[in-house]
Amino acid sequence: MSQTDRRQFLKTISAGAAGIALFGATGLGATGQLGTLGGNLAPSAIPTLKNKLPRWRGFNLLNFFKPFLYDGFDPLPFDATEQDLKWIADWGFDFVRIPLSYPYYVNYNSYGKKDITPEQTVSFNEEAIENIENVIYLAHKYKLHVNLNLHRAPGYCINYDFKEPFNLWEDEAAQQAFYTHWDMWAKRFKNVSPERLSFDLLNEPSLKDTSIYRKIVIGCIETIHKYNPDRLIIADGNDSGSVAVPELADLNVSQSCRGYNPGKLTHFRNIWGGYPDDPVLPVWPGEINGRVYDKKMLEDFYRPWIDLVKQGVGVHCGECGCYNKTPHDTFLAWFTDVLDILTPNGIGWSLWNFRGSFGLLDSGRQDVAYENWYGHKLDRKLLNLLQKN
Repeated sequence: MSQTDRRQFLKTISAGAAGIALFGATGLGATGQLGTLGGNLAPSAIPTLKNKLPRWRGFNLLNFFKPFLYDGFDPLPFDATEQDLKWIADWGFDFVRIPLSYPYYVNYNSYGKKDITPEQTVSFNEEAIENIENVIYLAHKYKLHVNLNLHRAPGYCINYDFKEPFNLWEDEAAQQAFYTHWDMWAKRFKNVSPERLSFDLLNEPSLKDTSIYRKIVIGCIETIHKYNPDRLIIADGNDSGSVAVPELADLNVSQSCRGYNPGKLTHFRNIWGGYPDDPVLPVWPGEINGRVYDKKMLEDFYRPWIDLVKQGVGVHCGECGCYNKTPHDTFLAWFTDVLDILTPNGIGWSLWNFRGSFGLLDSGRQDVAYENWYGHKLDRKLLNLLQKN
């Protein structure tokens, strides 16, 4: 099947996926054979607070997360991606967040060792965009809501492994390029139901002047809603997603928090998290470097987010979890408390990631009795905790 035919096939499936029965369905095994998965999501505590957003629960998919500079790059095989999506759905989850690094889908490659130019930041590559689109429609095939996120946008990323040609917070040209990207995505998916697709504008902004952030969010709202006024839009919290932004509360956007507090626990001995050689083993609850960490600390951390929910602002936890160097029992104890706070307040979550160092499968932890799952290593204790929430 050609790329174009596959794309149309997936669109057709996406449009008619409402009748697909997921739970108790079959999934692809490591050999390519079909095997029964089972494991529906267990009933969770009934939220006592009404959240404007659905209480989505799922995972980040990292197919397009790093700035793979497009030069005939071969994406992850569609069968592997589809297998993951099938398992996510069969286990009862309903959400995937897809962080995008924009250099992946523009006409620029790194082999010439030249920095990207402002013009190249908006020179879209159709083949690369179709790769992303195919994954979105595959997720829709399994009735998963997709949250499309610009993890790296023209002029800004929380990760500093790529030289941008301008600054999103200071340069009008960067802001216009940012709007151009959301114009492209909004137009492309204008006929896709908001129940199936939402937009997360920018991953983890960090800036002192939130009025600039508000201005840019308003520009995105105007850009996106001219194609579909019902499109759900999410704005990440400030300070790497950790701080609620009441300055956006009157706008037609929801907000995304994080489940990475305290960082000394969630990113223990993690290179990009800033703690690669930390000798102090994290505990939960307990004292780390003279400071007490417990559920009350978490309740204080999430209180501003819960206040937003009470004001009628939708809130979702777009990323959460612990790096694989955090002791597993500590991770589960901490995460149980996080979910005990989010769940009754109607706040859903998205684990970073599905497969990998923060994930449910193949996390690389040294202190887990993994279950063999079609050739993958399944963290059954973590799965059981997630299915309860």
